[in-house]
Amino acid sequence: MKAGIASIRKELAGSFSKGEIESLIALIFEKLKGYSRTQFLMAGEEKLSKEELLMIETIVARLKDHEPIQYILGETEFYGLPFYSVHGVLIPRPETEELVQWIIQEDQFTAPNILDIGTGTGCIAVSLRKNIPQATVLACDISPVCLETARRNAQLNAVDVPVFEYDILNDRPEIDFPQLDIIVSNPPYVRESEKLHMLKNVLDFEPGLALFVPDESPLLFYERIAGFAVAHLSNGGCLYLEINEALGQECLNMLQEKGLTEVILKKDINGKDRMIRSKVQRQQ
Repeated sequence: MKAGIASIRKELAGSFSKGEIESLIALIFEKLKGYSRTQFLMAGEEKLSKEELLMIETIVARLKDHEPIQYILGETEFYGLPFYSVHGVLIPRPETEELVQWIIQEDQFTAPNILDIGTGTGCIAVSLRKNIPQATVLACDISPVCLETARRNAQLNAVDVPVFEYDILNDRPEIDFPQLDIIVSNPPYVRESEKLHMLKNVLDFEPGLALFVPDESPLLFYERIAGFAVAHLSNGGCLYLEINEALGQECLNMLQEKGLTEVILKKDINGKDRMIRSKVQRQQ
């Protein structure tokens, strides 16, 4: 194994930092051999087969082409849970884990009805269902590959999360939604002009449908989701959104204009405006 590890380090040296390379090596051998981090450290003298060496060579070539490791391995982890990761579906981010944590910490409903809009892998919906076991969690998306992947991930994590097609921008198909207590969404929020500052592994491999909005209407999805929330949330119900760090104040103002209250803008672990929560308060 030592020779294989040395080869990976040499091949990736010009493309990744030392820390990134070591993390990639651990992920590769976890996939290749089923090793935990501890087992990997103890197996340095083990010899690799020709097939295993060929697999490593293929993985390294794809990494050098900037393909994300999550797509190469076909899996990732989110909020301590395993998820399938496939082309055409946005890779879950650590910032989104913070959004899930915020929802879990604030939840005061006995048995909340939760809707995840634009579910992608299903990472938010599945994680909430796993950690708020008394909740009913629904998930929707417009992409067929996302719908299939979210269903597979719900099954993988042994949770009941109905996943269905719904286009939030056009309110199609017509669906009789139940009264909801929590709505959460990580919709497209990267402005087209921001592509200039994005990494090749995102631009070349991740789905633009899940990432980009026109510069002239950057709050396109948020405005529609806010209107949906006003119509479908219970009294005291909460809307949680992941947002573009550059548009925090604009999002806050828009939510207040839509009639939502108790709007809180929250920074992520890197100090960026990344999440926002608001509530529906109706007069009794």
